[in-house]
Amino acid sequence: MTETLFSFDKRNYRDCQQMFRGTRDQEYYRGDFWIEESSNMDVRSERKTVGPISIIRQRSAANLFFRRSRQHIREDATDLSILWFVKHGEMAFSNQCGNKVAKPGDFVITRSMSPFFIECRTDGDNGHEVLHVTVPTHILRAYIQQDLSTGLFMPVERAEMAVAENLLTGVFDDDGALGEDSARLLVETAFALIGNAVRETEELQPARQSIADRRLEEVLRFIEVHLSDPQLSTAMVAKGCGISPRYLSFLLRLRETSFSELVWEQRLAKAKEWLASSDPRDISISEIAYGVGFKSPAHFSRMFKRVFGANPREYRGECSAREAEAEGVTMQMEPAGRFPEFPAAGQLLQ
Repeated sequence: MTETLFSFDKRNYRDCQQMFRGTRDQEYYRGDFWIEESSNMDVRSERKTVGPISIIRQRSAANLFFRRSRQHIREDATDLSILWFVKHGEMAFSNQCGNKVAKPGDFVITRSMSPFFIECRTDGDNGHEVLHVTVPTHILRAYIQQDLSTGLFMPVERAEMAVAENLLTGVFDDDGALGEDSARLLVETAFALIGNAVRETEELQPARQSIADRRLEEVLRFIEVHLSDPQLSTAMVAKGCGISPRYLSFLLRLRETSFSELVWEQRLAKAKEWLASSDPRDISISEIAYGVGFKSPAHFSRMFKRVFGANPREYRGECSAREAEAEGVTMQMEPAGRFPEFPAAGQLLQ
């Protein structure tokens, strides 16, 4: 359910600096906040929390101002990224790199560790409205690797951005029907979509894809689709993709791997992920082995231990222990696992 973070009108708008972070200063980061006096002083901010992430809808009939200075950063070094979806009015943003204005339909990211000034301007009819998401920057980095210290502006015209906005709005509007895990999944999916849109927008126009590149994509897709089939072979892939076995070998050499290396790598990687995320009461190690295309659990166990240094049962136990430890410790980084990353191509067959 949503909660009111703050609400200001003619009676209390002068107290906004002390109240805009909510009770016990549980939201936002430090800065100077003020409201322009006008005939209509209705300002309201509502919040929905999903773990450490807040989805906030802010509506105002008056112009709002927020300033984050270097002094505020020294006093409060909380590193947050704010994702803004502008609905009505304008959001003028200024920092050391210049001035920009976001209009309805625009998307903005700001970061608390760089000084900036924001002016939320009403449009006269619908006032000002934004949906914004506060997320610890170390969490957002898993989805957006670009440096956002000076901010980011882009229009919400890409399909990914529109879907992301709908997902976040849906989580905000949920009346309690969604479980916590489902809400987290939807928020994470929205972040992933935004990350894809940001990355693709910033990249240069890609070079024209060659026929070999397109064929390789088809091969990799076919292998992934049929990974669980223990009869998967070069002949099967070649026939399914309409190419010769020799040309298939050529395509895989472009990826600097062989058919056997690629298939075993993917099967073990999927099994490793499955073991880490599943409960032994729901699915057995044998079922996982067969599910990724191994002909026998014994063969799966030998291959898994050769690559990762522990058999599947030991690895699953280690994952369960780490998860239990993480649940019992608040605000503590999860310890690194003792299992190595996937080996380079060629090691699997040694």
